[in-house]
Amino acid sequence: MTASAPLAVTMGDPAGIGPEIIIKMYLRRPDKRHWLVVGDPMVMERAASMLGTELRIRPVSSVDDAPFEAGFLDVLCASRLCDLPAVATVSAAGGRAAFDAIAAAIEIARQGRVHGIVTAPIHKEALAAAGLTYPGHTEILAELGGARSVAMMLANEDIRTVLVTIHCSLAEAIRRADFAAQMDAIRLAHTGALSLGIAHPRIAVAGLNPHAGEGGLFGDEEVRIIRPAIEAARAEGIDVTGPWPGDTVFMQARTGRFDIVVAQYHDQGLIPVKYLGLDRGVNITLGLPFVRTSPDHGTAFDIAGRGIADPSSLETAFDYAVRLKSGNMRANKR
Repeated sequence: MTASAPLAVTMGDPAGIGPEIIIKMYLRRPDKRHWLVVGDPMVMERAASMLGTELRIRPVSSVDDAPFEAGFLDVLCASRLCDLPAVATVSAAGGRAAFDAIAAAIEIARQGRVHGIVTAPIHKEALAAAGLTYPGHTEILAELGGARSVAMMLANEDIRTVLVTIHCSLAEAIRRADFAAQMDAIRLAHTGALSLGIAHPRIAVAGLNPHAGEGGLFGDEEVRIIRPAIEAARAEGIDVTGPWPGDTVFMQARTGRFDIVVAQYHDQGLIPVKYLGLDRGVNITLGLPFVRTSPDHGTAFDIAGRGIADPSSLETAFDYAVRLKSGNMRANKR
């Protein structure tokens, strides 16, 4: 990592495992400490105390004030909670503090003060309790990050997938998976693969229906929408094929036939990645003017506060953020 632009790591929901795995990542990787936390200092102090570490939490008011000294974890103050939310408990205060950390991190990322953002997990019910109607990180990033369109890419060392639709019901996903959404996802998959160093990305698009519709026997979305989008993207010079049956395309990608798969809806794309292990997967938001990654798991309230959470997925997300080039994150405008 260069010494010029640090990464920002948001604390996540204060009642979840986010603060704990952040502390553990700092302790486990002394050679990779050019980063700061965006969040609440008291939350991070509680996590450090719970783990029994002598690590000191140092509040800072700006990125420039962070000296990145050994033994100190710098925390850019996004909130100052008077009373800490109980561990493993949904609360409006926790949802608001988590959101404030994300918003502050987005602001410094848009200003170019940090290379990118790594986000610890948030709890959607806590956001709702705070009166925040965002389904998740991606929608917050899209609204506050100044992006025309965004897409979620899930990646590990075996397979990568970009989603056409994200957090919505399956019925709504079918309605949203129109021609424009297909084109956005294909273009972002292409630029996302480039940002990972893949010089000539080979993209496969999964079908929406069983057997990719069987020529219209099981649904006509492939014929009416998906195939025309693939042909239009190929006319732009993108190496994309399909639609391929969703039950086999990820197996083909894993064996090396494709570099990235465009999936039509949330579970179609996430199940194959998560099946290979939560500690190996990373969530990358494409289309933003800055890098954003996150671990491929949630707040884990069932183990929060017990000191047993594994920081491996956060470390993987951190390493991807270092690897990604923000200039390649946007889709080409056509």
